[in-house]
Amino acid sequence: MHTVAVLALDQVIPFDLATPIEVFSRTRLPDGRPGYQIRVCAECDEIDAGALTLRAPWGLDGLQDADTIIVPGVSDPMAPLPAVVRDALRSAAADGTRIASICTGTFPLAATGLLDGLRVTTHWRAAGLLAATHPDLNVDPDVLYVDNGQFLTSAGAAAGMDLCLHMIRRDYGSAVAADAARLSVMPLEREGGQAQFIIYDHTPTPRGSELEVLLDWLRENLARDLTLADIAGQAGTSTRTLIRRFRDQTGTTPLQWLHRARIRQAQHLLETTEHSVERIGGQVGFGSPTAFRDRFKRTVGVSPQTYRRTFS
Repeated sequence: MHTVAVLALDQVIPFDLATPIEVFSRTRLPDGRPGYQIRVCAECDEIDAGALTLRAPWGLDGLQDADTIIVPGVSDPMAPLPAVVRDALRSAAADGTRIASICTGTFPLAATGLLDGLRVTTHWRAAGLLAATHPDLNVDPDVLYVDNGQFLTSAGAAAGMDLCLHMIRRDYGSAVAADAARLSVMPLEREGGQAQFIIYDHTPTPRGSELEVLLDWLRENLARDLTLADIAGQAGTSTRTLIRRFRDQTGTTPLQWLHRARIRQAQHLLETTEHSVERIGGQVGFGSPTAFRDRFKRTVGVSPQTYRRTFS
């Protein structure tokens, strides 16, 4: 039987801890036998889980002969990883154990050095911090999970279920995974990735800054067919100076900022109105429905129709 060890670190997020326990423990093979044996392992006798205090039945020795180790998210991703935990994970990896993280569990897993050079993901709100803290990682904030073979990472919350179902399919095939998905009241594969859940806010521009008035004007004129020259003319400056000021104060270019603002407004209209997709595309400044759909899907990861079905 496949043994899954779930590592309960201090400040573990209870939802992330419970996800692999529930999904794997409910998995049944075609003959009715359980597919997995679950161990909850911890370094200490008691684990701080926010509103809960947990006692794990296994110590770190429970990681040694496990087939899979899951590292759930933690509330403080910047908390130092105890050396004994780091060494236990490295030792398991050297033995070929599959290791997966859920949500901000990517941070302690990354602290072992095992993910260096790999494409990884985490909760979208923590993706920037992960990339800054671990520059050797290729952080993809748009996907639900990333499978590198021995090492897997997932985005936040429910994406942990997507990851677990993916591993069940790897271990036992689609039929067993589909049965586990039904028991979890989850689709075996969700359309789109994490990008559809991201709120695309812009970097705040300080009050009184050079761009404050211009950005307000852009928000009020999203429906217009604006060129870089139009924006520079409104700002009363050259296009070169405009680009430099935008990069200094927003971290992006004027047209990229404008496209992101249009998509965010389109998301709002899809969530709150019954306007057609074609009308919304025109309302936010796209010249054709095709251009709107293409830009929306590249940015959000799903079509406008799918986004509306999910969030309206």
